[in-house]
Amino acid sequence: MAQGSMVPAQSGGNGGRLVFNPFGSLHREIDRLFEEFTRVAGPGGTPAITHLVPSIDISETDNQIRISAELPGLERNDIDISVDGNTLTIRGEKKVEQRQDGENMQVSERSYGVFLRMLELPPGIDPSQIQATMSNGVLTLTIPKPSRNEPKKIEVKEAA
Repeated sequence: MAQGSMVPAQSGGNGGRLVFNPFGSLHREIDRLFEEFTRVAGPGGTPAITHLVPSIDISETDNQIRISAELPGLERNDIDISVDGNTLTIRGEKKVEQRQDGENMQVSERSYGVFLRMLELPPGIDPSQIQATMSNGVLTLTIPKPSRNEPKKIEVKEAA
């Protein structure tokens, strides 16, 4: 076996040499700007109002559709759910908590603000049958599917 075959391969195929990447500093600067832009602390360390987008899971069985949305820090009274036609809308607001007098915020990574999620439902859903529950910051919607009209065979008779 040749001696060279025992040497681990170098990543990038450059033989371990340093390679100048003219876009490396640009990439780092863009990353820094995005990180700064998405930071939630506003001027003076006060929480900034941001647009929240809750994560959701959607599953279905033969009889129902189940939608779960992560809404940490919200109570059921902070959420509005509506159906207009075939559009389900989940809207809520996470309000900024009041600070004690003399309390200076050092770091604030929590997000506050209004969110709105709109989902298209299959035709024929009865909004009065939708059930919504909230537990441990997770909203669960259970939506019964409309009953299917089974195809019916029509017998062709002899004309009189």
